[in-house]
Amino acid sequence: MENIHPLILYFITQGVPLDTVVLLLLLPLIATLVAIFRQIVGLKAFGIYTPTIIAFAFLAIGIKYGVAIYLTVVFVGILMRYALKKLRLLYLPRVAITMTVVSIALLFALVLGGSFQRTGLAAVSIFPLLIIITLVEKFVAVQIEKGSRKALFLALETLFIALAGFFLASWHGLAEIIVAYPWTVLLVIPFNVFLGKWTGLRLLEYIRFREVLKKLS
Repeated sequence: MENIHPLILYFITQGVPLDTVVLLLLLPLIATLVAIFRQIVGLKAFGIYTPTIIAFAFLAIGIKYGVAIYLTVVFVGILMRYALKKLRLLYLPRVAITMTVVSIALLFALVLGGSFQRTGLAAVSIFPLLIIITLVEKFVAVQIEKGSRKALFLALETLFIALAGFFLASWHGLAEIIVAYPWTVLLVIPFNVFLGKWTGLRLLEYIRFREVLKKLS
């Protein structure tokens, strides 16, 4: 990167890696992207933190393996829902058992990747894995409250938003703008104030209520 703002240079001279600076400045942008999907598009997902942090996990793992690991967690979560249904367990023990099975399943997936010479999968760092595994608690909570169907829909919406966040964070031009003009990140604050006052219908609601809207028009 050629044009680096003096403030960013100061951070670097103080020992903060450039990648860390860029990722921290990208975080508000990805969080705002999640808010746009929620407030304007109408995708709910698992809150704002989960898709945001999973987008960063995808950056660390890579999109191919990241999505594979994510879908593995969701698949195991669905299976454990039916496996534990008859036991009528309390919430926390159920989450602990599900997390245990997910961890073992991912371990076998990594070993399998290594046996097939998929070194990128076998060498995945533990921290992005742990980030994606945290999805289990959200998933189980929604399963208990609203059922597996709703949990699956929210998981897929979360995946879609996380992928959008991944591609935004992977955009090299955006990183260059942030490094050259870090103050532009502050623009998300007034934009989120606007989003916070949004009272119109969401895009998905226009599709959902299209018949009603036709009658009213």
